[in-house]
Amino acid sequence: MKYARALAFATMAGITIISAGCAVGRGQETAGAYVDDAAITTAVKAKFVEDKTVAASSISVETLNGTVQLSGFAKSGAEKAQAESIARGVKNVRSVRNDIVVRP
Repeated sequence: MKYARALAFATMAGITIISAGCAVGRGQETAGAYVDDAAITTAVKAKFVEDKTVAASSISVETLNGTVQLSGFAKSGAEKAQAESIARGVKNVRSVRNDIVVRP
């Protein structure tokens, strides 16, 4: 009987957490949004690696609530613009903040 009561309590606690949105480490972002943001970041980085004109190792990508922030260094304005264009083309990206600095 104690086992059944403990199981019922654990189930109710789990349902409560899931229905409440379960905010995780980054402010008020839900667990689902965090996973979506991680997928966006991974997709942008993968596309940078595929593109020969963007130095993927020199550009950092962070995503929060569908907004991608690019930072780091580019060799030219064209590389900076290409990185932004690639990021905007990734599924579920709402907006892009391009803070890449062009270094000669």
